Amino acid sequence: MKIVFTLALFVCSLGLFSQPLTPDVVSIEMRDGKFLAADVYVPDADYSRPTILIQTPYNKFYYRYYLPLNIGLDIANSPYNFVIVDWRGFYGSASAAVVGMNRGEDGYDVIDWIVAQEWSDGKVGTWGASALGKIQFETAREQHPAHICACPLVASPEFLYQTYYPNGDYRTEYVEQLDALGYGMSTTLLANPHYNLTWQYIENQNYYPEEIHIPMLMIGGWYDHTTEEMIKYFDAIRQNSPAGIAEQHRLLMGPWAHGGFGPTQVGTVQQGDLEFPEAAGWSNDKAVEFFAYYLGMADNGWLSFNPVIQYFQMGDMTWHGTEVWPPSGLTPEKYYFNADGSLTVTAPLETNSFSEIVYDPRDPSPTVGGETLRADLLQGPYDQAPVVESRNDILIFTSDELSEPVKHTGNVNVKLFVSSDRLDTDFAVRLCDVYPDNRSMILRDNIFRMRFRDGFTVNDTNFIQAGEIYEIDIKLANTAHTFLPGHKIRVDITSSDYPRFNNNMNDGGEMYVSGDTLIATNHVYHDQTHASYVEFYTDNSVNSGLIVTSTETYIYPNPVNESGEVIVLSQDNISGIRLYNISGTEILKIDNLNNSNALIPVSGLCPGLYFVEIVTESGLVVKKLIVE
Repeated sequence: MKIVFTLALFVCSLGLFSQPLTPDVVSIEMRDGKFLAADVYVPDADYSRPTILIQTPYNKFYYRYYLPLNIGLDIANSPYNFVIVDWRGFYGSASAAVVGMNRGEDGYDVIDWIVAQEWSDGKVGTWGASALGKIQFETAREQHPAHICACPLVASPEFLYQTYYPNGDYRTEYVEQLDALGYGMSTTLLANPHYNLTWQYIENQNYYPEEIHIPMLMIGGWYDHTTEEMIKYFDAIRQNSPAGIAEQHRLLMGPWAHGGFGPTQVGTVQQGDLEFPEAAGWSNDKAVEFFAYYLGMADNGWLSFNPVIQYFQMGDMTWHGTEVWPPSGLTPEKYYFNADGSLTVTAPLETNSFSEIVYDPRDPSPTVGGETLRADLLQGPYDQAPVVESRNDILIFTSDELSEPVKHTGNVNVKLFVSSDRLDTDFAVRLCDVYPDNRSMILRDNIFRMRFRDGFTVNDTNFIQAGEIYEIDIKLANTAHTFLPGHKIRVDITSSDYPRFNNNMNDGGEMYVSGDTLIATNHVYHDQTHASYVEFYTDNSVNSGLIVTSTETYIYPNPVNESGEVIVLSQDNISGIRLYNISGTEILKIDNLNNSNALIPVSGLCPGLYFVEIVTESGLVVKKLIVE
């Protein structure tokens, strides 16, 4: 629920503090007579143009050092006005706070103000990540006629019990960070640790896909903590938005974490301890194309060139397209846990076989990377070997070195048969890709609190009996990852993952209060009768839905002089080429090609950044081109 842009740190590294943008600072009156503070950036007041609205609880001031959507500090050449507003109760709008604030109505009133300005052409798009994305759904719900489209990143409008209590376990660091950002949610959340009428009301109030009447480009990441909510809600608006709008929604899923602190942000090369240059900038580039199409700047074929869902297949480092999620044609593939710590495609033959975890709540297994939010924690893919896997409170199950790729797409299911000597305890799972250099890079994780195995209401809770074996299912969030030849698949099982999740005190008493802790001896079974396993959904077909971004297609020279031409070479036949400027306007269109090479004339083009879309027999290649 946050994006605290570390723009101050970022722009300092670029040396930009000496030349911040100077917006018009205005106060916009709301329907209740209160005022919201806004920064307004207008490239040319004599020329009306569309406006991008950003509503933030994290201080509009920071955008003075860097505007999104590839604008940076070059507002003079922006195709859009920008209006950036502080939320009620935050920063410049702190005095506007009232009980029962409706931020969607505030968004509506801000759009009303925008379209009344001479520099507005009457069209408004919204953009922003996390909390800045969530408020776009609330604004869209109010259905202002000038609100043309929305681009929420790493966000969904829903407030779900499972978001804050996945499988019944409190997300400690997540809520702590929300409190630190000023949301103050922990008191209410901790008062409702079971699913109840309060949760039913909250969930019903924040589920309104049928009220979304504008096209949306939702952007998410495979290391983000909102992936499940995003995919679920995208499917909901595809099913429930009005006919004619539902078909226009698009989803982009990249190899990205939530962002907010440090170099790991949506769209950056660096994600945790890994780099994804093949996906760098796609979140911005696709948003630019999206706004250009819907805000009337260019007929760039957005709907034709962009499948309903574009997703990045990690490992393969390729973009793919599909009409549904998960993609069709996937095959379930199980890897079984064994007594020797191996993962095999054959089920175990032993009888009464188990592995043991001794879990002390006073010394929990530490969180290292993954789907975190708190500012002091690592975020995204990090090596579990040095800290997590070196401890003695962990079970590690690893496949043999792979000779063929295992291409997984969708949720990962972990089936465990477990027992404990305590009334209640937890079982936590981390899925990792083990690289040839033995780095064990986390992909996804989740946890299961045993008292909630029958459901999440007070009446559902049921303590466990010492020594009795229970079957539990732990679903890991959606991802798209190929385990490459030479790599290994690994599943780490512990009984804690702190501070990502609350420590179970193992005493069966009231949760989330101070008190005594008990050491638990927990078992995971792997025998003929109780065969624990991890299940993937695989598709190893060649080029299935592929949007090619590999080096098998080249453009050169790049950069190119404005008086020259660009050569396109591909290992596949090229059938068509499109050239777009940074605003998404189509500059050049070449069709009816049937060759492995082509020429793109750039004579007369202004210096700057362009995008080349090359249609080959293997898929769509997208390349960036710099004209000097």
